[in-house]
Amino acid sequence: MEQFTAEQQEKIVHAIQLAESRTSGEIRLAVEPHCPTDPLERATVYFQRLGMNQTAQHNGVLLYIATEDHQFAIIGDRGINAKVPANFWEETKELMVQHFKRGDLVQGLIEGIVHAGEQLQHFFPRLDDDVNELPNDIAFGNGKD
Repeated sequence: MEQFTAEQQEKIVHAIQLAESRTSGEIRLAVEPHCPTDPLERATVYFQRLGMNQTAQHNGVLLYIATEDHQFAIIGDRGINAKVPANFWEETKELMVQHFKRGDLVQGLIEGIVHAGEQLQHFFPRLDDDVNELPNDIAFGNGKD
């Protein structure tokens, strides 16, 4: 399994914190070695498991990646999906794939986080009373449950 070093994890979490500092939206990353089903289905499992469907404005975004299987998916809750352009998630995936193809998984994830954060900021700007509803850490799984 491709592990992220502590420094790489720190960079990814920092990107999430920075993106979320400008929006009321929530961004999470779920990582596991193998994807036991379709990546979109697996992302949906994590979306539920991480409570992303319970944010006040339904504006959570999840990036899911199976490192050994080289599969990933991005999903947003209904609040963000109702506002972003139809091709938004594909556009985000393409930005990420450019880095993945060069073997730079971390930068690809950061690009996806930044891009999602920009859209969240546009449609869900941070409010004075905004609270961080979900943790910013990376959710690691084993690809089996």
